[in-house]
Amino acid sequence: MIVVGNGESRKDINLTNLKNIVGCNALHRDYCVDHLICVDRRCVLEALNSPNCINTKIYTRPEWLGHFNHSNLLPVPALPYDGELRQDDPFQWGSGGFALVLAAQLSDRVDIIGFDLWSNSKHVNNVYKDSDNYSKANSHSVDPSYWIYQVSKVFSSHPDKYFTLYNVEGWQMPDSWRLANVNFKTVDMFQQ
Repeated sequence: MIVVGNGESRKDINLTNLKNIVGCNALHRDYCVDHLICVDRRCVLEALNSPNCINTKIYTRPEWLGHFNHSNLLPVPALPYDGELRQDDPFQWGSGGFALVLAAQLSDRVDIIGFDLWSNSKHVNNVYKDSDNYSKANSHSVDPSYWIYQVSKVFSSHPDKYFTLYNVEGWQMPDSWRLANVNFKTVDMFQQ
């Protein structure tokens, strides 16, 4: 299973012939994927109207299912743990975290690309910046602390699953992700 985020580290990876992809938000603009996580209502509407999503299972927040009438729409999976912090509230989770939860339910091995977390500048790091439903390129980068915490919860809640993160040379994996079931490889090692 491959989970594809929208960080700029994935911009040179061709996903056209790959199968078993869980994608995030606007990935459907460029590829047909098996599963697409959209927790922003505008992204859900865009995906539902995309010709690339005819056979895609699209997942969104359970409380939003009633706003859309579409047979391909499903609720995001439940979190694999219980917690009391604000970042444990499912409404505080983004598409990337839910994509990892789904992938861990579907496969014992999960490859992860495009989860950059931070930018090399002060500005947003996203391949879809400056397009509909996304920030402007000169917008300030997002604080990744919730993403880091939530992804670490996915990894630690699935000790029997094997996760491989692919990113650029020099990318620093958060300390909380350094677990026995998590590996890092440079993006050029991603097998297409």
